[in-house]
Amino acid sequence: MNRFLQLWRTSTVRLTATFILIFSLFAILLLAFITWQSSVLIQRQQADDIDREVRVFQRIDANQGVRALAFALERISRAPGPGVYYLGDASGQYLLGNVTDIPANVLIEPGIHSFDYERANPFIDPPDENAPPRPEKSGFAVVRSVELSNGMRLVVGRDVVERRGFSAIIVQSFLFGVLGIILFSIIAGGVTARRVLKRIDTIRDTSTKIMSGNLSERVPVTRRNDEFDGLATNLNAMLDRIEQLLQGLKQVTDNVAHDLKTPLTRLRNQAESALRDGADDEARRQALETTIAESDRLIQTFNALLMIARAEAGAPSGALSDVDVSAVVADVAELYGPVAEDEGIEVETAIVEGVHLHANRELIGQAMVNLLENAVKYAKPEGEGQGRITVGLRQHDGRVLIEVADNGPGIAEEDRKRVLERFVRLEKSRSEPGSGLGLSLVDAVTRLHGGTFRIEDNAPGVRAVIDLPGA
Repeated sequence: MNRFLQLWRTSTVRLTATFILIFSLFAILLLAFITWQSSVLIQRQQADDIDREVRVFQRIDANQGVRALAFALERISRAPGPGVYYLGDASGQYLLGNVTDIPANVLIEPGIHSFDYERANPFIDPPDENAPPRPEKSGFAVVRSVELSNGMRLVVGRDVVERRGFSAIIVQSFLFGVLGIILFSIIAGGVTARRVLKRIDTIRDTSTKIMSGNLSERVPVTRRNDEFDGLATNLNAMLDRIEQLLQGLKQVTDNVAHDLKTPLTRLRNQAESALRDGADDEARRQALETTIAESDRLIQTFNALLMIARAEAGAPSGALSDVDVSAVVADVAELYGPVAEDEGIEVETAIVEGVHLHANRELIGQAMVNLLENAVKYAKPEGEGQGRITVGLRQHDGRVLIEVADNGPGIAEEDRKRVLERFVRLEKSRSEPGSGLGLSLVDAVTRLHGGTFRIEDNAPGVRAVIDLPGA
């Protein structure tokens, strides 16, 4: 009982029950209409047969006389079948036919009548030639009574007991049909509801396992490619994204704990050394300057994290506007020109003018700053040689490509995707300044604008490409 109540609470079972009810009612009404139409058709057919025979007898009487009428009536009365025939004189007395007794009102009033009758067996002759046939069968008849041109009374009809038998067969078929429809609907509805509930239970069981901590579980997808498979595909994509975000969060947490522990330890040690007895003013000043420098680095790291989170969360309403990307790229390249020259690096530009995008100017500028800072840091070829950075902006097949290339040592192909993760630094010693968040921010900003960020081989060096959809 509890199981039934639980099933009844589900929308699938209730919708299936509603469908069964509607389908059964429609089918029952349709069968009832067919039954009624069949009965009406039989009645109409019998009435047409009666009228046709009456017209035939009237035509025989008018054209060939009463003797021919009597002969025709006698012959058809002896034939087996549901026909009811009676011919009487002007006063209604029996002359011919297979019915010996007709109610007086039928003979007096021409028209359609119905009554109980006793029908004679036409194959058994009466003992006296002049006596009417002996009644052998009783029934219920629908007849038409007419008065012939010579005043004689003619009654032609049909026994409706046979028709009622047909009607009973039709009603019986109707009842069996209704029972079959109800049983079929229940079975079909039960199978359908079971299949639907089974798919829903699969999704529920998977979600239960995921909530228990098994994030690798996924909703099974069948080959039917129905709406449940579409839902399962979307859910699996969502679960993949959630798992990816959680793994990223775990990685970020680990990296933050690792990368911030060292500067915080240095801050504490500097403060502790400044507070020691015997420390002179110069030592305290140096400790404070080191503390400020380390604090600035920590603030930059947190600002980068906040900016990445802001980019990954999506741009708020009104944050995107029409931006002259050519001007933004040119300004950042010009800004870092002197910095690169101080490091002995030559900066070249190939920027197409007048390129506009629906973008966030601040984030695009910050992405360019990060790329140029990395290029300046690593655009020094191994051995002797001139460092070179190329900043480019071009349009290709409806896309806007922002490129920053250098001729440094480059990045191995297997590391080009890993460096986009937060706090990843290929320098094992971590002696160079930086937090490993620069390229992560560039990737987040690019995805915010609907583009892709990739790192390619510049042979030698690295080419960083921001690929954005055109305006």
